[in-house]
Amino acid sequence: MKDFDGRPGAAVVTGGTGGLGAAICRTLAARGSRIALTYHGNRERAETLAAELAADGRPAVADRLDLTDAAATHAYLDSVTERFGAVHTVVHAAGPHIPQIHLSVVDPDRFARHLGGEAAAFFNLAHAALPALRASKGSIVAVTTAATRRYPVRDGLSAGPKGAVEATARALAAEEGRFGVRVNCVGPGMLTDGMAAELMASGDLDERALEVTRRNIPLRTFGGAQDIAEAVCFLASDRARFITGQKLDVDGGYGV
Repeated sequence: MKDFDGRPGAAVVTGGTGGLGAAICRTLAARGSRIALTYHGNRERAETLAAELAADGRPAVADRLDLTDAAATHAYLDSVTERFGAVHTVVHAAGPHIPQIHLSVVDPDRFARHLGGEAAAFFNLAHAALPALRASKGSIVAVTTAATRRYPVRDGLSAGPKGAVEATARALAAEEGRFGVRVNCVGPGMLTDGMAAELMASGDLDERALEVTRRNIPLRTFGGAQDIAEAVCFLASDRARFITGQKLDVDGGYGV
């Protein structure tokens, strides 16, 4: 499939160095898109990924970006438009590592910081991208979580702020459709890559908890980063041209 072959401009992918972000970058590039990816701290990994994509024939650039800085985010989107001529897709795949913890022991200041790092960051990105996306009749896809539909205990520090991202995405879809801009979300369930892998490595999810989680998934298995990339690229493509304001959970049926 070459869904993005011939589309002017580039796809912006935030959090491009993460397990999910990198898979999304590779899949978008394989399907014909140029890539502008952002990272927060891992410059070496970002530049290596950009070089890999460029070697495969798709121009790619990597830039450090703090999404909580609204002015810097606007300047970044302007720079991508200048470098590539247009922006046809924005994928928000950035997000901090979030531990599994009961909300009763989360300090309110900590919760507020996560709201800023998730919901405010997404709004800064979407707001900055709207002029370019209106011009290209492009789309936004936010990577959130399946936990906003079926809540797993101790996941509130992730699900709460990401629920705000999803509500903002629906609001943008309702308001920006008249300009031809689509806005959707993808909700990852348990994966062998990305944040879930970090939780396993940190011990937040031990083998007993993993087995309980498997039993709660109708398909009795965990997904991978490529499963998320496939859903993101579908929603960003013209094959989903009549889909907006929706969330596609990629969770093996966990939310059923």
